[in-house]
Amino acid sequence: MAATVWTGRTRQAVTTLGTVTRASHSAVKSHYDAVIIGGGHNGLVAAAYLQKGGLKTAVLERRHVLGGAAVSEEIIPGFHFSRCSYLLSLLRPHIFRDLELKKHGLKLYMRDPYAFTPMLEGGVGGHPPRSLLLGSDLAMNQREIGKFSETDAKAYPEFITHLDKLASAIHPLLDSPPVDIAGLTGGALRRRIAALRSALPLVQCGLKLGKNIPDFYEIITAPIMKILNRWFESEPLKATLATDAVIGAMTSPNSPGSGYVLLHHVMGELEKEKGAWGYVEGGMGGVSKAIASSARSHGADIFTEQDVHQVLVGSDGSAKGVVLKDGTEIYSRVVLSNATPYVTFKTLTPQSALSPAFIKAVDQIDYTSPVTKINVAVDKLPNFLAAPTPDGKPGPHHQCSIHLNCESVEVLQTAYEDCKEGRPSFRPMIEMTIPSVLDPTLAPPGSHVVLLFTQFTPYSLVGGRAWTDQDREAFADSVFSWIEQYAPGFKSSIVGKDILTPPDLERIFGLTGGNIFHGAMSLDQLYLARPLPSLSDYRSPIKGLYLCGSGSHPGGGVMGSPGWNAALAAMADLKRG
Repeated sequence: MAATVWTGRTRQAVTTLGTVTRASHSAVKSHYDAVIIGGGHNGLVAAAYLQKGGLKTAVLERRHVLGGAAVSEEIIPGFHFSRCSYLLSLLRPHIFRDLELKKHGLKLYMRDPYAFTPMLEGGVGGHPPRSLLLGSDLAMNQREIGKFSETDAKAYPEFITHLDKLASAIHPLLDSPPVDIAGLTGGALRRRIAALRSALPLVQCGLKLGKNIPDFYEIITAPIMKILNRWFESEPLKATLATDAVIGAMTSPNSPGSGYVLLHHVMGELEKEKGAWGYVEGGMGGVSKAIASSARSHGADIFTEQDVHQVLVGSDGSAKGVVLKDGTEIYSRVVLSNATPYVTFKTLTPQSALSPAFIKAVDQIDYTSPVTKINVAVDKLPNFLAAPTPDGKPGPHHQCSIHLNCESVEVLQTAYEDCKEGRPSFRPMIEMTIPSVLDPTLAPPGSHVVLLFTQFTPYSLVGGRAWTDQDREAFADSVFSWIEQYAPGFKSSIVGKDILTPPDLERIFGLTGGNIFHGAMSLDQLYLARPLPSLSDYRSPIKGLYLCGSGSHPGGGVMGSPGWNAALAAMADLKRG
C-alpha cells in the first residue's frame, strides 16, 4: 500500500474527535466578565472555574479544534492521533473531581506493565534478545532487572520507595501558587497575614520531606546519573530511568538539574495510582472535550476559529478585553492567556504597554526544544525481536512506553551531543506508544496508531538553516530504520505519517520554540521564577491580564493547575476591586 505522507508544513484537512463550536463572529458576545485566549486544557480549566465562580466567560481558540497540545486529529482517514501530547498522568485529582470529568465523558485506559526496553543484540542459544519490562508488580520487576543485574534487582524496591517519598512531598506545591514574597516583605498587615498562608504549602512540603530534605535538594540540582550510578550498575535499567529525566527537555542525563525532570514525571497519579500514566479514549482530545463539556455545563461560551490579534489595554494601563484578527472587539473585566509567556507579551500585548526591561526579561526565557513528534498509521502491529508476537495479537509490552535506542546512557548522551552541534541525532532516543492496543476507537480493525516521541532534534539545523521537507523525511526515515532493527517489517507496515519538528510544533500548536512545557523546566524557570520572578503569581504587569498556561507554575504537564490558580487569582482581584 502506498504511504500517505503529511509533513508539518503540509496544509491538512483533518477531522477531530470532540465537540467544537465553529461559531461565526456574531455568536460571540461583545462583553464578558472574563475572556480566555486559547482553548488548551489549562484555558478550559480556567474557564470552568471562572464560570462556576459566577463570571460569564468566553474561550477563544484560533484553531479548528479545542485542546491546544491535548488534541485528537484524524490526519490519515480512519486513524485518530493524539497529535501532540499523548499520555495522561498529571491531571490534578481535585480538578478531576470538581469538574466531574468522568460524568462529562472522560474514559481512561490504565497501562500495566508500563515500560518496555528491548535490546539490540543477538539472542543466545536460540533465545530472543533480552528486554526490560517494568510495571506495578514488584516481583516481576525484580525478575526483569535480574536479567541484567541481581544487585540492581535487590536495590530497585528501595529506590522506588525513596523516589515516591520525594515526589509525594511536592504535591502541596503543585496545587498552590508560589509563596507571595512581596506580601511577606511589605504592605499592610492584612496582606502579610494572607502572604503567610501562601507559605503553608512550602512548609507542608518541608515537613513531609523531613530528614530527606538533603536528598530532595540533591535530586533537583544534580545530574540524574549522579543519582542513578549510586543506586544501580546495569546500563539498560539506568538508561530506561534516565529517559524520564530528559523527555521533552534539551538536557542530557549528565546535565545538572536533569534529576528534577525525572521527579516531575513520577509525581503524577491516575485513578488514585501514584506515578501511573494512561491513555485517554479517543486520544488526548478526550480530556479537552470533557473539560470543555464541564465548562459549558456551567454556562461558559467556547469558540474555535477565533484568532485573537491583541489584548486591549486601556488608558489606565489595564486589560479591557481583546480584538480579533478581523477587527472584532470583545470587552471583558479580565483576560487570561493560555498562550506561552513569549506569545502573550511579545505578540498579543501592545509593546508600548510594557517596560523595555520587562520585554528584555521575556526575551531571555528559554524555550529550547529537542522534540520531533512523528505520528504513524500502520496496517499491522510491530513485532519485536525481543518479545515476538507472530500471531499479530498484542502482548503486554505493546501497551507500554517502548524505549528504543536506550541500551545505555552513552547512547542517550551521544544523541544529545549531536543536537548540540545542530544535527538531528544519528541514533535518536525514541519513545514509542501504541494506544490503539487498548483503545479500539483509534484505528481500523487490525491497524494501529503508533506515536513516536523522538529526541534530539534542533530547532534550526547547522548554520541556522531551516528544516525542509527533505530534512523531515530524512529524519523520519532514520527513525523508522532504527525501529526496523528492533521490529523487522515496521517500515513496510506504514500507511501514512505526520512529521512535526520543533518549528512545526511552534507553528501549529503555538508552542514557542516547539517546547512542550511552554518553557524549559530548568531550575531557573521553576516555582518562584516561572516564567520570571515578576510573574510567578499568574499576574502580569498589565492589570487584569493573567497567565493561565503551562508557562506558569507548576509547569508543563501538570494538567489544570496553572488554569485553576490563574482563575483563583483573577477572581480574588475582582473581589478586592
